[in-house]
Amino acid sequence: MAQDIRYVIFHRPGPAWVAGKSPFEQPGMREHVEHFRKLHAEGKLTLGGPHMDGAGGGMMIPEAGMTQEEVTAFAAADPAVRSGLLMFQVRPWMIGMRKA
Repeated sequence: MAQDIRYVIFHRPGPAWVAGKSPFEQPGMREHVEHFRKLHAEGKLTLGGPHMDGAGGGMMIPEAGMTQEEVTAFAAADPAVRSGLLMFQVRPWMIGMRKA
């Protein structure tokens, strides 16, 4: 069986993040969600959402087959990244276990 490698996008608060506000109250978060809805509508986003531990940020797991370059370019074009609300990192993740 071939390895299933995904290029996962991790978000964390950027310099424009407003301390003390939830992810849902951050100015520019709506544009961030709309940006990733495009990827979802194209069938290229498996899962995504915010971390709920108070540290902010979140992650997005694209579908198999997306290249690291494609994922990185999409993440960099995010209006919330361009505005400084969020910063991102793309990391390769191998799915080692899955439900049959």
